[in-house]
Amino acid sequence: MKKCLTILILLCMIHHVQAQKKAIFKVIGFYTAQQDQAHISFVHEANTWFSKMALQYHFVYDSTNNWNNLNTDFLAQYQLVLFLDTRPETQNQRQAFETYMRNGGGWIGFHFAGFALTPSDYPQNWDWYHNEFIGAGQYKGNTWRPTSAILQVENKKSPFTRHLPATFSSSPNEWYSWEKDIRTNPDINILLSIDSSSFPLGTGPKPYEIWHSGYYPVAWTNKKYNMVYVNMGHNDIDYEHGTNKELSFQFANELQNKFIINTVLWLGKHANTP
Repeated sequence: MKKCLTILILLCMIHHVQAQKKAIFKVIGFYTAQQDQAHISFVHEANTWFSKMALQYHFVYDSTNNWNNLNTDFLAQYQLVLFLDTRPETQNQRQAFETYMRNGGGWIGFHFAGFALTPSDYPQNWDWYHNEFIGAGQYKGNTWRPTSAILQVENKKSPFTRHLPATFSSSPNEWYSWEKDIRTNPDINILLSIDSSSFPLGTGPKPYEIWHSGYYPVAWTNKKYNMVYVNMGHNDIDYEHGTNKELSFQFANELQNKFIINTVLWLGKHANTP
């Protein structure tokens, strides 16, 4: 019996090693998951979904809430970095990330990872990241409640939008608007935007939380870097009744998931190998 158990353990170890060797790239997800139940919900959902996708598409997915791991030695293990809810705050972490990206590393930032507002707990105090890298500058406003939107594919030839229809419905989300009009930035390639058929978008109760017109990009890449920012990442939560029950999920949407896995696979395969 002991001999059989030993053989089984060895076979499992061999399978794990072989799986690691066959992995086409490695992904690391950074998260905080301490503020706003909607963001915490998304982080847990994302870690589960990316782990499943890693098995299906043969990449390695790890995650950490230790932002001190955002250093040169640690990042050298990975071709793709995800910011699931926040951003690095110390100078050393920020410099390590900028160096990683300038050297060809891959990045996907979700929703709150792009947030900056002065004054707030997350002020715009990182010009390279918000003004050059993401390019949108500070947060300007948002819709409320989280609602589904009709998304328009802006660049049908992009590898990120392969096999997507011209428009599709998103998962419910809180949508951001931005300080800068990124359409005027020659380095920015907008991938998805909110289609005008979505208006009015949001339910309030505050009037400015309901959008009736305008142009709102929700996913884009900066052609100078191996990156994509995705505004999706805020689940709907029952705050009003105090239950904090999850009312929607980001990864319960086949077409939106297709866009995200397209993005992961392309960025991961085209990043510089450490």
